[in-house]
Amino acid sequence: MKIDIFTHVLLPKYQARLYKHADRFATEKAFQVKRTVLTDEKARLAKFEPYPDLAQVICTTMPPLEEVVDPREALELAQVCNDEMAELVAKDPQHYIAALANLPLNDMDAAVKEAERAITQLGFKGIQIYTRVNDEPISAEKMMPLYQLMVDHDLPIWLHPARNSSQPDYATENASYHQLFSIYGWPYETTAAMVRLAFSGIFEKFPTIKFITHHMGGMAPYFSDRAFAHWNNGLERLGADHFPGLTKHPLEYLKMFYADTALIGNSNYSMECGLGFFGEDHVLFGSDMPYDVENGGASIRGAIDGIEQMALSEATKQKIFEGNARRLLHL
Repeated sequence: MKIDIFTHVLLPKYQARLYKHADRFATEKAFQVKRTVLTDEKARLAKFEPYPDLAQVICTTMPPLEEVVDPREALELAQVCNDEMAELVAKDPQHYIAALANLPLNDMDAAVKEAERAITQLGFKGIQIYTRVNDEPISAEKMMPLYQLMVDHDLPIWLHPARNSSQPDYATENASYHQLFSIYGWPYETTAAMVRLAFSGIFEKFPTIKFITHHMGGMAPYFSDRAFAHWNNGLERLGADHFPGLTKHPLEYLKMFYADTALIGNSNYSMECGLGFFGEDHVLFGSDMPYDVENGGASIRGAIDGIEQMALSEATKQKIFEGNARRLLHL
């Protein structure tokens, strides 16, 4: 079996409510317009036909609710979204093996309660958050009750990058050009969030916390030698074995994250690098469906081919395709 742990939906009831505010996330909507499988269940099921052994974990697509509406409406929208995803999983568990909670992170008390409801009442297997919360780092103290809840339930937190075209790449401009915000900005945002979490001592505070990063951990695997050298220079200047509040080298904390295989067109070289960094117990098959030129087909095929083309044992492939997901999600 192949369990795709990072696929996106935008189901009809939620879409109708959310799109009343579409002027506030025009970039995201533009990406979504041609992705009919986000909303159209029949079109989505057609993408399963070449893969009779495929099942998906579903989560809602961007934008983050806290960037679009006020806390009261964010909670209402999150509840509509989560209820609708729960209905889909209940209706077709063969194709949709689990769902992730969408949360109103501009009200942390409400977010914790909604996460608890989604897990205990709707049967969800985790939550999705973004790499920032209204431009604040996710290492902020206000996030700790949510992390405590996920540790208590021993379920993962899916980490999706967040950066949009209105965030300029140069201080003299007012927008990002040439899709820099997503092509290179998203891997950076993922890496920045990982590093901030690591240096905040999140793994010291919550040793069993589990974050699943999108797109194979952003830049972390590919710049590990550079990070090692610079952090070692920092330790040398401090005259210390570890940075304040930490008991391990920062790279060891980054390796405690989990990563999916959604590399969009997956060169097996890049996948091999990510697998070498995180290890076979921390890599999970994920496609990022449907964000490709084939409305989902290319991303699924690319992720599968990338895994199959590596010189891996059958046992390692089984972990990546299925075993790690079953273990983390208690399936």
